[in-house]
Amino acid sequence: MSLLPRTAEEFSSADYWERFFRKRGEKAFEWYGDYTSLCGVLHKYIKPREKVLVVGCGNSELSEQLYDVGYHHLTNIDISETVVAHMNQRNVQRRPDLTFHQVDATQTGYESGSFQAALDKGTLDAMASEEEGIVAGRMLAEVGRVLAVGGRYVCVTLAQEHVIKMAVEHFAEAGFAVRIHCLSQQNADSSFSLPVFVLVCTKFRQPAPFKVLEMCQGEDGTLCRLASVAELLAAVKERQAYALMLQKLKGSTDTSSTSSLTLCHAATGRPRYTLTVQDSLPSAKVPRANHFAIFIVPQGRESDWLYGSAEGRAQLAASANFRRLIVVAMHRDQEYEDMQAVQSELSPW
Repeated sequence: MSLLPRTAEEFSSADYWERFFRKRGEKAFEWYGDYTSLCGVLHKYIKPREKVLVVGCGNSELSEQLYDVGYHHLTNIDISETVVAHMNQRNVQRRPDLTFHQVDATQTGYESGSFQAALDKGTLDAMASEEEGIVAGRMLAEVGRVLAVGGRYVCVTLAQEHVIKMAVEHFAEAGFAVRIHCLSQQNADSSFSLPVFVLVCTKFRQPAPFKVLEMCQGEDGTLCRLASVAELLAAVKERQAYALMLQKLKGSTDTSSTSSLTLCHAATGRPRYTLTVQDSLPSAKVPRANHFAIFIVPQGRESDWLYGSAEGRAQLAASANFRRLIVVAMHRDQEYEDMQAVQSELSPW
């Protein structure tokens, strides 16, 4: 009995979700992580005293867990009659003030400015699956309408390119401040190779004279202000590419391809180090303890055959006698104090 839709467009269909929850039964379905993995960033932007609209709640336990820690002003909506009935029945005794309503997120009927926050975990991703994104656009407009001034749209998403582009452009043009948190892999659901992002869009009384676009690594990392929507979207793609590379490196060694990563200077943004992963051949007789080593190329010699070509790096890895060798090249236009300083600078990575 498959729960997957026949087409991507079905993700935005009420009939599909009705069938989904009938087949799913009582087992909770969590998109992109549970309360434990998300609570840090959720508590940062949503306060217990606030009225919160939970968009596309499904049968996730998130609202129940928020209720249990003091969030008693949650309005949960979903388009599926089946899941709404089930969730109300599940909570009628233990959480009498936690109610669920069958409501279309594109036309809720709630008064304008009636919520201080709107919480969305995976709903935008599902609704944006249709080719034109019309339904998702209507939902974003409705969320913006029901939010009060100072209210936040908090959206947990995988930030697929077409989804995050639509949402960021929509709220940036509407004068909202847009901030994106990239949750670290250990906080995100490990079943996803892509990192989980939390999009936070804050409604202003009057649009700012410039777009407020920010990126943050983790729950409380340093904020980075971006100058344009394109730069913010590029920052998201960089983190996705980095996560995919880490996922690949966690697997077995692979001599058929090489991965590389460029580390830039924090202040100038200019490339400072290039790290290239070189794995030894599976047939190589490497001591069992020799899993991993780092080789720092002398500055100015990064274009030598031994360091600058795949064949040369393969030979270098073989002579190093380690299963995996990271070849670190310094950039000619950068200044480095000495080798010890380089090692110290690279040690956090």
